[in-house]
Amino acid sequence: MAHITIKNVWKRYGKVEAVKGINLECKDKEFVSLLGPSGCGKSSTLRMIAGLEEITEGDIYIDDTRVNDIHSSKRDIAMVFETYALYPNKTVFGNMAYPLRIRNYSQDEIKKRVLTAAEILDLHNVLNKYPRHLSGGQRQRVAIGRAIVRNPKVFLMDEPISHLDAKLRAHMRSELKYLQKELNETFVYVTHDQLEAMSMADRIAVMNFGVLQQFDTPDKIYNKPVNVFVGGFVGEPPMNFISCVLESKGGNWFVKHDAYTIALGDVVKERIGKMPKGISSPMNVILGIRPEDIKVSRKQNNIHEVIRGEVYISEPLGSRVIVDVMVGKEKIKFRAGKGFLPERGSVIFIEFDKDKLSLFDAESKNAII
Repeated sequence: MAHITIKNVWKRYGKVEAVKGINLECKDKEFVSLLGPSGCGKSSTLRMIAGLEEITEGDIYIDDTRVNDIHSSKRDIAMVFETYALYPNKTVFGNMAYPLRIRNYSQDEIKKRVLTAAEILDLHNVLNKYPRHLSGGQRQRVAIGRAIVRNPKVFLMDEPISHLDAKLRAHMRSELKYLQKELNETFVYVTHDQLEAMSMADRIAVMNFGVLQQFDTPDKIYNKPVNVFVGGFVGEPPMNFISCVLESKGGNWFVKHDAYTIALGDVVKERIGKMPKGISSPMNVILGIRPEDIKVSRKQNNIHEVIRGEVYISEPLGSRVIVDVMVGKEKIKFRAGKGFLPERGSVIFIEFDKDKLSLFDAESKNAII
């Protein structure tokens, strides 16, 4: 068990800056996910923790030991890659035992550790089989088992299930989360899939262009994104973003769009009131609203803040329907129940949950509240 501290770490490949001054701490026994699009620096960060990449600048600590100059084999970590990297000529037992054999463990200790790991991973019935006889999920569990037998301080995983089919990925997500809690060990998990990060991690480090954008719990990442990038990257469908003007009048706050005006809810107004420097009025802002926080009706109610729109397209997804509606020149996505299937071009009316609005500065793209 171990905690990991990353202090002002940079990684440069020539003139290319892959990681730019990252600071974060992974607590002991915590499941942390590094999340972001391809090329954002998440794998480079993981590889620097593992010692597979040199640190250009900054420091990495495992517990209280600075590991910058410690060889990867001496860091007491285990890494699981996207590819299984199993030996085709060795059985499941042989593959899992291999890292112990090269470290000269006794046969009794090897057998004990392999059988323990096999029981945890439900591999005890395939120990004598070869990788070619296993399913994709079983092969990945063997690769994980090979890491478990070493009893490392830290498990590092680089997109280990991204190549599996959708059904198997869903199964492996729950298996990996269960495994981390069962082992009670520190996991650092790299993925570009926000669903993996949201469903498994205790905390998520969202990265973009080598910069750490936000490091927080899944709930905070989803409901209180620090900028437009995080709000748009996390969530399926992503958050809607609408250019508006924020104004204060008679003690109330409003967001004004060419097609409508919305009074802010009490929760949002309270947040504004608690800001130490306040907010200037008027101010160009980007209004953020999640698709599930939009109510919809086929008829206009008496509420003056209901917004008229025209259905652009509907996407039935079994238990829910995603609808794109045009409001003026902007497209807004909302999520409805499976019985709601409006015709393309039909008029509908939407209403935002005013207490669920996010506001971002139009220039910096950072959250105002």
